[in-house]
Amino acid sequence: MLTIFFYALVFGFVFCLSPGAVLAETLRRGLLHGFTPALLVQIGSLVGDAVWAVIGLTGIALLIQHDAVRVPLTVVCALYLAWLGLRSLIDAWHLPAADSAPARSGQNALAVGAAISLANPKNIVYWGALGSALTGIVGATPSHGQTLMFFAGFMLASVLSCFLIAGLVNVLRNTASPLWQRISYGACGLVLLYLAILAALGI
Repeated sequence: MLTIFFYALVFGFVFCLSPGAVLAETLRRGLLHGFTPALLVQIGSLVGDAVWAVIGLTGIALLIQHDAVRVPLTVVCALYLAWLGLRSLIDAWHLPAADSAPARSGQNALAVGAAISLANPKNIVYWGALGSALTGIVGATPSHGQTLMFFAGFMLASVLSCFLIAGLVNVLRNTASPLWQRISYGACGLVLLYLAILAALGI
């Protein structure tokens, strides 16, 4: 069981710390409003991660193979990522004042994080692969207890990553010059638009 938990921790940190839409939006909001909105984006993404985890680990992943489910979900994902990317590029062009409307940002940061994660059908591919990896780790079909242990390890790594990433973004916000903030916003915007294009091409 400890081996399963350790593997889950590693997979969780790799998944959460890898570049992607959630990390880009965390950076954008963290530079603008600080630690709390950045953390809320990360926590919101955990909702989507948990949903996809249940789908991937229970074998319901076959549902996403149907075009009636996959295509609309992919379109929504691509449009949403493109919208976030354009907003980030606008912020790079017209650098927003720090702490502008932090309360409103905090209110919707949680929803944004959840929406990015839930609208991304690529997550099901990752979780389907993790389901296969878990079978390889235990050498047989995993029991309910082993699956729950794997899920617990992954979610613990995800929660720890939330605070780690939000803290690092807040440090960057407090130390980065306006030029570097513009570069960061621009980079986030380009990454989000690139991910939107990739999602659209996957339809």
